[in-house]
Amino acid sequence: MKNRLLTLVGATVVAGALVAGCGSGSSAEGPQTTAAAETAEATKGTGGQATGKGAGTEAGTGGATPSEAESLATGDIPDNQEFLTYTDQHAGYSIKYPAGWARTGNGTDVTFREKGNVVHIVVRSGSAKLGPGEKRTLTRRSAPDPVTGKRVPLLVDVYEYEKGGKVAVLELSTPEGVDNVDAYRMISESFQWR
Repeated sequence: MKNRLLTLVGATVVAGALVAGCGSGSSAEGPQTTAAAETAEATKGTGGQATGKGAGTEAGTGGATPSEAESLATGDIPDNQEFLTYTDQHAGYSIKYPAGWARTGNGTDVTFREKGNVVHIVVRSGSAKLGPGEKRTLTRRSAPDPVTGKRVPLLVDVYEYEKGGKVAVLELSTPEGVDNVDAYRMISESFQWR
């Protein structure tokens, strides 16, 4: 009798666990990422190189606190983001960028991107239209996502740096609602002519 009671209790516990495991939970999709704005034009020159510790490594979310993981998913640059220095000898400048972001181009047209965030630098002859350190903010739509075709509104901070008959135009793009103010300020302040 005691063995039968233990068997019945054990079977009830196992059945309850199976029913709980098969419950109808809902799953929410994470935020959709989009292709970054604007395709870079054909590049000129050579000599671009990334320097700094950890070049080419991408930060994962393993061990991240929920707020850090959420920031990575939405495009927020986390407070503990590592930055590297990109130096382009041909175009004659250096600038900091977030480690792990993909780089395209070199010379006079370079882009770093991650999720909907874009750091785009173009160097051309001429003079600046803005004053030194002055920021102009504009809005535009991202390029269509290659899978969904969705375009999102972007906020773009534009800076210009002039030296010796040439100007570097720095555009820092981020999807609306994503807070990258501190990181983008640090990037804009890191630009240096060589």
